[in-house]
Amino acid sequence: MPDFLRPDDQLRALRPLVPTETPADAATDTVGDFLHATLRPVLKLQNALLLAAVADFVRDHHIALAAADATIQQRLLTELLGRNTKLRYTIIGLVTALFTAAEYTYYRTQRPELNRRLLALAQQRVLGQAATVGALVAA
Repeated sequence: MPDFLRPDDQLRALRPLVPTETPADAATDTVGDFLHATLRPVLKLQNALLLAAVADFVRDHHIALAAADATIQQRLLTELLGRNTKLRYTIIGLVTALFTAAEYTYYRTQRPELNRRLLALAQQRVLGQAATVGALVAA
């Protein structure tokens, strides 16, 4: 990959601190470390945009989310996040766009596993805020 200029320090400064319970003797440079040090903070930073993107997809696909009760909202969102490839790649793009150059280099070496974990974390966030997504769809 060619070298390119990235505002790495500014990207890191944008991220909120996410408390982790990583043991002091834990090995570094693992997928789990990347999850805690990079994916979780970036997803937290991008939370409002993530919810808005999902709400847009719900609207575009004419899914009656706003009128559904909580359990049906959960099921509809789970199906949408699990089956809609375009939405999944949009979510991946929302997160990877805020990686530093070093993080992106590491991401490229572990892409399948990190994408799986990233999408699982994003799905947890969306399902935990299904009512907010429903309100965004209704607005």
